[in-house]
Amino acid sequence: MLNLNSQFSNIKVLGIESSCDETAAAIYSPSCSTFLEKIAKQFKTHKPYGGVVPELASRCHLETVSELANAVCSDAGISLKDIDIVSATAGPGLAGALIVGLTYAKSLAFSLQKPFVAVNHVEAHMYAACAETEISFPFIALVVSGGHTIIADIYDENYYKILGRTIDDASGEAFDKGAKILDIGFPGGQVIDNLAKKGNPKAFDFPRALMKNGSLDFSFSGLKTALLYFHQKNPDAPLEDVAASYQEAIVDALVIKTLRAAELHGRKTVVVGGGVSANSRLREKLAEKANGKANIVFPSFPLCTDNARMIAYRGFSLYNSRGEDSLDVDIFPSFKYN
Repeated sequence: MLNLNSQFSNIKVLGIESSCDETAAAIYSPSCSTFLEKIAKQFKTHKPYGGVVPELASRCHLETVSELANAVCSDAGISLKDIDIVSATAGPGLAGALIVGLTYAKSLAFSLQKPFVAVNHVEAHMYAACAETEISFPFIALVVSGGHTIIADIYDENYYKILGRTIDDASGEAFDKGAKILDIGFPGGQVIDNLAKKGNPKAFDFPRALMKNGSLDFSFSGLKTALLYFHQKNPDAPLEDVAASYQEAIVDALVIKTLRAAELHGRKTVVVGGGVSANSRLREKLAEKANGKANIVFPSFPLCTDNARMIAYRGFSLYNSRGEDSLDVDIFPSFKYN
């Protein structure tokens, strides 16, 4: 067992994440910016269905959350009673999945008589890179995940303004649904990213929606439909080229609108978060198109996808700025726009 008790000698924040299909528990030590994390992935559970089954996800969370919290404390050389702050995702996400994690965390905080902080999962993605990189406010945040695609102007730790959001499908959903249409595997984002590396992104012309009139909103449902019709008419088209062209349409919209937002609001830093931020083409093209005009910050891969590290970090920053939450706090499956 790795004993990190010396690193976790000061404040210790426990984060619990259960918004979708990954159960995670992490400890964050603000004094030395150190993380430890345990994650239980549900890939094998949901793969036969081609997507996440909410009831199965909730059951998996219930079976693993307590074990993970104890295991991550054991790795840190501490016990649960040594935790100073308990934080957990309250939303958005799958209702049943959220209830499991939030209820466990609130019960733990109550039994230990420790402060509890409820965390907005999307906000945690906005600020995730701040957990490991010193970033000055204000900055533009792009959150790209399976359920959300958002551009926000981040003023400080507590205040931000939504500048653009998807009006239908999120970018991550577009990747997953695209992979399902092409029948190339699950999870779709990773499969398409890998396949696209061998293809020509200019082979086929897929639509980029809402690109006129300076809009910062996104729409990916039409792109998904275009892929469906294309694949029905051209079943023998090289999958590598189809994947690369489809991915390029998604990435183009994300890059153009994010840099447009930075220019319109005079921001010199763009911070990206969410599972799609791990996409290699998005990272490459955003850096290329920024061309020194904006500093592009991506979180490390453990902070990109759903994780408890960002929940623990966000829990500490919120507690530090406005104190603890009531144990009466409830889940919110849909994103609350401020």
